[in-house]
Amino acid sequence: MATINAAFSLISQALDADQSGLSIIANNVANASTPGYTAEQPNWQENSPVEINGVAYGAGVTETGPTSIRDRVLEERLDQQQQSAAASGSRLTALNTVQALFTPDSGSASSAAGDIGNDITNFFDSFSSLEANPTDNALRQQVLSSATTLAGDISNAAASLNAQQAALDQEASAVPSQVNALTGALAQLNRQIQSTSPNADAGTLEDQRQQDLSQLGQLIGINQITTENNGLSITTTSGQLLVSEGSSFPLTTGSVNGVTHFFIGTTDVTAQLAEGGGQVGGYLTARDQDIPGALASLDQLANSISTEVNTQNNAGTDLAGDNGNAGDIFSQPAQVQGSAISMSVVMTDPRHIAAAGLGQGTGDNTNATAMANLGGQGIVSGQSPTDYFSNFVSTLGSTVSNVQTENTAQNASVTQLQTQNDSLSGVNLDDEASAVTTLERSYQAASQVFTMVNTIIASALNLGEQTTVS
Repeated sequence: MATINAAFSLISQALDADQSGLSIIANNVANASTPGYTAEQPNWQENSPVEINGVAYGAGVTETGPTSIRDRVLEERLDQQQQSAAASGSRLTALNTVQALFTPDSGSASSAAGDIGNDITNFFDSFSSLEANPTDNALRQQVLSSATTLAGDISNAAASLNAQQAALDQEASAVPSQVNALTGALAQLNRQIQSTSPNADAGTLEDQRQQDLSQLGQLIGINQITTENNGLSITTTSGQLLVSEGSSFPLTTGSVNGVTHFFIGTTDVTAQLAEGGGQVGGYLTARDQDIPGALASLDQLANSISTEVNTQNNAGTDLAGDNGNAGDIFSQPAQVQGSAISMSVVMTDPRHIAAAGLGQGTGDNTNATAMANLGGQGIVSGQSPTDYFSNFVSTLGSTVSNVQTENTAQNASVTQLQTQNDSLSGVNLDDEASAVTTLERSYQAASQVFTMVNTIIASALNLGEQTTVS
């Protein structure tokens, strides 16, 4: 009878194991479209054999619970590539906005910067026109008009860059609240995973942790460190601790010289975040490097044009009889920094344009020629104003192109890694259908054996009556 009982026990365990496996597959199918869900597979463990009359007989298997099909190295590679792509993507968006300011004739559409390159040419050409008739008031007025357009477009471009910088600062300052929500959730998930699955895969809890890690990495650059009992510590790329197993450390902000800086505890991590990746890395690179670089170039252009033109105008004779003291055409900058946004035309009377050479009669055009020639001379860091601005625009365009290429390559890598990860960890309905068929046949076989044993017992209990085993 013990042998019969053992058979029933074996069959019962087989049915339970198959049913458990079918439940895991059903859960996979139900979550096939759930974002971040990792497919699970049954774990089979061989039962201890049964010994009868000195002979060991197998006792079947037990399903010990599901294990998620994941590759942690692949997941981490995907996270790292996503944070790089997020950084170049947010920087590219900012750079495209900067570049749009300096597109020829952009001022006629949505930009307030105008066509600065054309403005420079028109301004110095207006002195060439004045050479032909230095006493003509309309030509003198044209000089002031073209000067006003040039100064206004440079100043507007600088103001737009400042506004973009402030907008990036505001966008970056909104990120810490998202980061802190995620690090707090990750610390809580660590506690749950360490308490419930310290030595095994934690299933959906680990899926949620991986999703949170992915979102966090797209915000800021992070490193992951596996700890005891299936825990996880998370740092910035420079090593500042954000999560230590069940504890999180908030990212805070503060104003330094009017600009948002980021802190963990008392440590300023702004520069590290800029280099680390994620959206914040792109925001900060554009805010602290790209836009200041563009502003510095505009400041140098405005300072040089204003200073050289004012100096030359004060070196001639105007229609009002001023010799060597005709006055400034542009506001004279006190320093290079800030020259662009403060650039303006201060001369209101066209008679004070000193077209004549010093001490010459009003019909002389010597000084008008000298001012026209400034347009072709290396007065801006050794380059002509037109060449300097053209090189600035070309450099900006090259930077945008490089970041675009980088972002395209990174996104392609993300797609490739995501495809690999989905192929490994995603739910494949064909595979699940095949597994269902296998387990159903196993279940049916165990059921059939159960029926056969039940029939044999019935036959034994009804001696003398023939029993048919089907």
